[in-house]
Amino acid sequence: MADAGNIRSALANPTGWQSLIIFTVLTLAWLTGFSSRLFAVIRFESIIHEFDPWFNYRSTHYMVEHGFYNFLNWFDERAWYPLGRIVGGTVYPGLMVTSGCIHWILSFLHITVHIRDICVFLAPVFSGLTALSTYFLTKELWNPGAGLFAACFIAIVPGYISRSVAGSYDNEGIAIFALMFTYYLWIKSVKSGSLYWSAFTALAYFYMVSAWGGYVFIINLIPLHVFVLLLMNRYSHRVYVAYSTFYTVGLILSMQIPFVGFQPIRTSEHMAAAGVFALINAYACLKYLQSILSAKALKQFFIISVAVTAVVVFIAVVGLTYLGYIAPWSGRFYSLWDTGYAKIHIPIIASVSEHQPTTWVSFFFDLHILIATFPAGVWFCIKDINDERVFIVLYAISAVYFAGVMVRLMLTLTPVVCVLSAIAFSQVLSIYLKDDTKTEQSASESQPRDNTEKLYDKPSKVLKKSQAPSDEIEGDGEGIGMNIKSIVVVLMMMMLMLFAVHCTWVTSNAYSSPSIVLSSGGHDGSRNILDDFREAYYWLRQNTDDKARVMSWWDYGYQIAGMANRTTLVDNNTWNNSHIALVGKAMSSNETAAYEIMRSLDVNYVLVIFGGVIGYSGDDINKFLWMVRIAEGEHPRDIRESDYFTQNGEFRVDNAGSKTLLNCLMYKMSYYRFGDLQLDMRTPPGFDRTRNVEIGNKYFKLTHLEEAYTTEHWLVRIYKVKDLANRPKLTKLKKRIRHITTKKTIKRRKGTIKDKIKVIKGKRPSKKRT
Repeated sequence: MADAGNIRSALANPTGWQSLIIFTVLTLAWLTGFSSRLFAVIRFESIIHEFDPWFNYRSTHYMVEHGFYNFLNWFDERAWYPLGRIVGGTVYPGLMVTSGCIHWILSFLHITVHIRDICVFLAPVFSGLTALSTYFLTKELWNPGAGLFAACFIAIVPGYISRSVAGSYDNEGIAIFALMFTYYLWIKSVKSGSLYWSAFTALAYFYMVSAWGGYVFIINLIPLHVFVLLLMNRYSHRVYVAYSTFYTVGLILSMQIPFVGFQPIRTSEHMAAAGVFALINAYACLKYLQSILSAKALKQFFIISVAVTAVVVFIAVVGLTYLGYIAPWSGRFYSLWDTGYAKIHIPIIASVSEHQPTTWVSFFFDLHILIATFPAGVWFCIKDINDERVFIVLYAISAVYFAGVMVRLMLTLTPVVCVLSAIAFSQVLSIYLKDDTKTEQSASESQPRDNTEKLYDKPSKVLKKSQAPSDEIEGDGEGIGMNIKSIVVVLMMMMLMLFAVHCTWVTSNAYSSPSIVLSSGGHDGSRNILDDFREAYYWLRQNTDDKARVMSWWDYGYQIAGMANRTTLVDNNTWNNSHIALVGKAMSSNETAAYEIMRSLDVNYVLVIFGGVIGYSGDDINKFLWMVRIAEGEHPRDIRESDYFTQNGEFRVDNAGSKTLLNCLMYKMSYYRFGDLQLDMRTPPGFDRTRNVEIGNKYFKLTHLEEAYTTEHWLVRIYKVKDLANRPKLTKLKKRIRHITTKKTIKRRKGTIKDKIKVIKGKRPSKKRT
């Protein structure tokens, strides 16, 4: 009987059931987010994707083998030949340290796992932590129900999965967790005004700084939140303690990252945070003086102090910027406000597809129905505004703008869309799932019967407003009111199911295909794997000298260094624009001029990507105009973009193409021997399936290069740079000189012997000597 009573009390306890439901939903959200990111591993294999992840994996592997201290001092001789790269001082080490710590813990527990597998599955594991931090943030903003919605949304939303699938070992895989966790702790700090939570906010911000350059978004959004609170006259001691602690501790910690260094006090991107810190301290000082000085004296002091402070700050900032102590705004910052700036001034930034402006299709593709529901969440927050909801509204407005400017920044918009959409769904469902039966019963019990009778004694007024008695509207729960609730709830459930189906389809088909392994479908529904990239890199690793230098476009530098283990001239770091422009100039020039550049750079092999056989649209011919533009920026006298277009302004590779284009090095390396290849009977020899044209320059020979290797589907082509043309003649001349010198030496030695013999015989030596 006692056990039965305990069971009844447990079942009657709503708190226990609520905790069980929350734990269950969050666990399922974590498992769903993890499993939905494994399509690439299931379909292909456990492998690192894309380009940047290969450098991250190579760096992590080096750190695990040689230690963290050696990693910070690692000079990579295989990158940016002949310059090299100081890796430890040019990376955000948070990703490598996180993987290294997990590997160390597993090794300490005697669990043998290769560091590559940890790198492959790191982002899916952290997606669960992101769901948890999003839940806690939304819970602080609204309620636990909205938090569960937000956790489920961010677990499967394509906008986040695109950078966190298994094998996508990039900084964003852990940075979004750090972003949301920092924001959650900031909200806790503002609500509590505690040094404890503020210090933890600074620690989370430090982890974000170590992980991703997007930390600049945090160090500008939080000061903006404080500034707006001051403008709204919402200053409080809690806000002062939270921001002062966060800024001072976070500033000191962020400067411990070698790549960041003194940037927080020397770059314009960080000056807003410093200005708000000075402003909130000045405001706190005025609040203190308000309790001491009279109103008239305080007003005069306020006017004078504000004027003097403004002048001093302005002169100091302008002077320090002029003297070079404060760096001006970077080109990447200007590209966020002017979409055409990068194309004109920094073409290497504009050449990256993820730096292009976002289309409406991309918004729907990555967010689906959430893009239509999150404005409702913004409205609910504005309608019932408080200090923390001011922050989420500012986050939404700024993230929407930046995501519209650049496709890559869709990643920062996705979390806030999930939070606000969760608030919208939670609020609507709480209204339409509310049980009105108990409310009506309690109201009817508390209302006297005579009042009810009096109400129906006035049918003219009541029926005019409601058009029907109340019992006809509500009835027994099956009337119009209940039907409306049921319809709304069913529609919302259908929207959520369609959202789940869309997320699964997008993840499976769009974001789970490794860039180094391609697949195509056969007529019978079978799947063909195209492994040309790894085939070419393996050939380089096995058939070239260990010190061989490979020239390619910068997109493939990390993969060549990571998989082929060969020295590259440029890679995806793109820190030296002039070096990249020199490679672009070589690709854009004719073979003779390009040969001179390659000889000056000690190039042994050249690698190009060609998709004309299989219809691969991401090849070097389609990227070629960006090579020309980048080269023109550094060498305007030698390279002009207009030379590669027809008179009508078209970029064509057929007979109507520009002569400069048809004879440049990139064209010849891509289409060498392609004019003899007939892919099918419906098209002529030399038909490019990517451009859908017959090439214009078919029959040519290479003078200074020779084909070294072409993969099975012609996707990767590798050429060897020949020795100097006069080197064989020079060798023959050296042999001739050595032969002549040897004959003279022999004759001289013979003459000396003859002279010695004559001296012995008493004869005088001959005067003539050979």
